[in-house]
Amino acid sequence: MDRFHLINVFVAVVDTHGFAGAARKLNMSPPAVTRAIHELETHLGLRLLTRTTRTVRVTDAGERYVQDCKRILAELLEADESVSGMHSSPKGRLTITAPVLFGGMHVTPVVTEFLTRYPEVSASCLFLDRVVNLLDEGVDVAVRIGELPDSTMQAIRVGQVRRVICAAPSYLAAHGIPTSPDDLHGHTIISASSVTPNPEWKLMDKGALKSVRLQARMITTTNDSAVAAAVSGFGLTRLLSYQVAEHLRTGKLKTVLPDFEPAALPVHVVHREGRQAPQRVRAFLDLAIERLRQDTALN
Repeated sequence: MDRFHLINVFVAVVDTHGFAGAARKLNMSPPAVTRAIHELETHLGLRLLTRTTRTVRVTDAGERYVQDCKRILAELLEADESVSGMHSSPKGRLTITAPVLFGGMHVTPVVTEFLTRYPEVSASCLFLDRVVNLLDEGVDVAVRIGELPDSTMQAIRVGQVRRVICAAPSYLAAHGIPTSPDDLHGHTIISASSVTPNPEWKLMDKGALKSVRLQARMITTTNDSAVAAAVSGFGLTRLLSYQVAEHLRTGKLKTVLPDFEPAALPVHVVHREGRQAPQRVRAFLDLAIERLRQDTALN
């Protein structure tokens, strides 16, 4: 019994969510994949996968075992890279995810610098305004904004961002500057949200969070269009500080109600493999952490 082969097959079945996918990935026949899983389960004396006519699910024991298997495979890859001289020169494909606007503004410069430095690495950038599951979607590194749920992922804090209310100086000159959350009801509101036409902004008031429900004159699904509308002088909008940092620096936008802002949101770089991460992942993490911590818009 080749344990290394059986582990490779098991991990492939989990990663591709099925026997057929694993067979294609490993260039094996589906019956050979089935035999390998049966042999591994027989050796361990427990069921790793639950099969139905349509799906393959990982059992609790299988979930624990696959994490250990991935760690072992990563360590073997690391050993191969080290002994073959690849350790000092990262190779392969790196997959990174981040929110759309943050990815374009802050992650893309890091990626291009990294790829310039390491010509044998290529990168896939998934810039999406949703939480990407690193394991399910094969992502190496993610940038997360906000508090993180408890998980097995490794997280390194690189900065923080604020939720700011802002408008163009021309709008504030024409309509006045709000001095309390209740004043917002008398202003034109730009809402960067596809969820509800009536945004609810949570602000600090007398030491406690206060929800202010507003009627939006303009609703947009993208943050950059909300920025453009605010810069044009149309109204007030609420965005994350990094999204408007340049406009605040140049004076095209001004913040209002800064004393009522809730606590800042942390920014983390997240990865899933700890010290067993491939060299390309570790090298990217080192550069990304350094560059993001130097970014004045995040610190």
